[in-house]
Amino acid sequence: MIKFFRRKVTPTTKPAGFLLSLLLMLVSVPASAEDKPVITPFEAQYTAYKWGDDVGEAKIKLEYLSDEQYSLTYSSDVSKFFLSDERFEHSVFFASEDTILPFSYYYKRTGTGPDKQLSVKFASFPDKQIEIEGSETLPWQGETDNQLYRIDLARQLAAGKTTLSYDFINYRGERKNYGIEVTGEEKLSLPYGELDTIKVKILRDNNSSRETFAWFAPALDYNLVRLQQFKDGDEQGDIKLSAYRHL
Repeated sequence: MIKFFRRKVTPTTKPAGFLLSLLLMLVSVPASAEDKPVITPFEAQYTAYKWGDDVGEAKIKLEYLSDEQYSLTYSSDVSKFFLSDERFEHSVFFASEDTILPFSYYYKRTGTGPDKQLSVKFASFPDKQIEIEGSETLPWQGETDNQLYRIDLARQLAAGKTTLSYDFINYRGERKNYGIEVTGEEKLSLPYGELDTIKVKILRDNNSSRETFAWFAPALDYNLVRLQQFKDGDEQGDIKLSAYRHL
């Protein structure tokens, strides 16, 4: 606490102008360290392929908001013959040096077939619970949302991890689990250019007919540069990095 005392002015007393300058210097010192992101914001664009044909595009954008809060969006727009599919996902989350904590998740899909939409809130107070709009409220037991595992996976690969497991709420509002297994390193030739990558396999439960592989590039902060999925042995889709920049 700063205390001020009345004092008789003598020839050795500092002038009022000096005291004012000193006070201005004291109040100009910042109260806390500069607010900086622990995950580098970026924007990545991808070309979408099916059976080798260019069928559209996808984009991932990570933005830093403030106070350890981030915004992550994924959007895609693909079409093949008379079929079309447009998707949008938006996550708001918090991140520190060693933790990623979901806050809200939104999903929307339009195109051929029925449109779909989902809103999820991860509440910490008064109880830890997952609030799914139009559906039941679930106890929150450490699950993340449908897309945040990709951000955490980049951090874990950078730390040298080779096997991981993620519990999450998918875009249907269901509890799911992904196992992650590093299968090796691979040099890829992409629309973006040649990159050295780490290839991983996403492991689902034994009843799933889907098989998914993902590639992450150490030179681009270990972010996703390719994602390929098969169902019953047939390719469902393949997205490859075409542009990348830090924000």
